[in-house]
Amino acid sequence: MGTVTLGVSIAVPEPHGSLLQERRAGFGDPAAHGIPTHVTLLPPTEVDAVSLPAIELHLAEVASAGRPFPMRLSGTGTFRPVSPVVFVQVVEGADACTWLQKQVRDASGPIARELQFPYHPHVTVAHGIDDAAMDRAYEELSDYAASWSCTGYALYEQGADAVWRKLREFTFGGPTIPPQSAGRDVRGTLPTC
Repeated sequence: MGTVTLGVSIAVPEPHGSLLQERRAGFGDPAAHGIPTHVTLLPPTEVDAVSLPAIELHLAEVASAGRPFPMRLSGTGTFRPVSPVVFVQVVEGADACTWLQKQVRDASGPIARELQFPYHPHVTVAHGIDDAAMDRAYEELSDYAASWSCTGYALYEQGADAVWRKLREFTFGGPTIPPQSAGRDVRGTLPTC
């Protein structure tokens, strides 16, 4: 079966997700339309495709222990000069995101991994583009704000075309659902985040 590249994230809901994705594209980020607007819980991780059912079960178990929490975005930040990223800040919900990402990457689970940088929840709005465009993203979104109730997260797979596609959503506090194979319909309640 080979390997697949997976990620786990909290989607930024509409209308905020599309707005930030369009803004990211407008700053000249060529990856904008291939990456749904999100807060990362597990960065791109290559795994054996045969481990997907165990990963889905693990993510369902983590979600069943989670509870909805408020998410609020406000203002911009940057990781420059360490990493060429401008982002919208998570000003409420960061502690819950930090807890979740630790559970997702837990050493006893099927997607244990170390991070390249310390975890910092954020929503990327510019990555790897020229400095002038990065500065523009930082300035133009400095007063951006959005809020919602986060009720779950999703598992994504990156295709050969570099586009990230949702495989399955996981709702907090719900029952553990047996893993489903990729490409089948998602059952259960869909989260709003």
